[in-house]
Amino acid sequence: MEGTVIEDNPPQRRSPLAPVLRWFDTSVQVAEVDPEVDDRIDWLRALPFLGLHVACLGVFWVGVSTTALVTALLLYVARMFAITGFYHRYFSHRAFRTSRPVQFAFALLGASSVQRGPLWWAAHHRHHHAHADTDADPHTPRKGFWRSHAGWFLTRGGFRTDTSRIRDLLTFPELRWLDRYDTVVPVLLAVLLFVIGTALEHWAPSLHTNGPQLLVWGFFVSTVVLFHATVTINSLAHRWGRRRFDTGDDSRNNWWLALLTFGEGWHNNHHHYPASARQGFRWWEIDLTWYGLRLMQAVGLVHSLKPVPAAVLAKAEH
Repeated sequence: MEGTVIEDNPPQRRSPLAPVLRWFDTSVQVAEVDPEVDDRIDWLRALPFLGLHVACLGVFWVGVSTTALVTALLLYVARMFAITGFYHRYFSHRAFRTSRPVQFAFALLGASSVQRGPLWWAAHHRHHHAHADTDADPHTPRKGFWRSHAGWFLTRGGFRTDTSRIRDLLTFPELRWLDRYDTVVPVLLAVLLFVIGTALEHWAPSLHTNGPQLLVWGFFVSTVVLFHATVTINSLAHRWGRRRFDTGDDSRNNWWLALLTFGEGWHNNHHHYPASARQGFRWWEIDLTWYGLRLMQAVGLVHSLKPVPAAVLAKAEH
């Protein structure tokens, strides 16, 4: 992996607790870059991620309510849009422009998704486009389904942020902070959901929810479903679907993945022309993220949405 790890205050010597401390502060050094081990899963570092999945079993103890399901769905929708619209199309591809407050607000919302910070996400995605479906691509399905789906995310190299690819974003200290302390926002969201659920249990018992229930459904279940939906673009959209363009990689357009991920499933379109804020090139290619960005542009929250050039649209008709 190229580049360096983001470190605001690099430690002078490594603590024996460094692997655990990295759960909370990604700048803590564990070891130097070593290609021989960087491709292996870092099981100790991955424990919180695995625990997130185990916690979903709590549904058998906390039960379910309409309130819990609606909360889980709303958080899925809001955070999926933050990932697809901002982590992907804005931070990774700079497909539109916005103000610094809006940039930070959606970086914050994206960070609550437990898909790490915006700098990490953008760096890895830019690397993917530079090396799509080659040996240098960490999540090509050519390395196997589970490796492309989640295994790459848990390797020591996968945890690292390649700052050489995101120099345009390093000028924002608030984004560097979100990247360094990437567990803070998810933990705050989890605590907030527990507090809200506890309050509703006492003040609005007719909603039939409580702290543990809202925590399990609103945070753990919603977050795990969101993660796996997002990474289907790595594992499935390079295997299943139609290829409109000869892109030199395995990317495909898949309509049901597009529905699940708010437009990301039009992946062959995206690999052919990644600079556009729109990924559904034809009118019938549903792209919920594009519609959301158009709405935000209409009310002045974003601007300069990059369209699909006429020449690309003409080619898409054939």
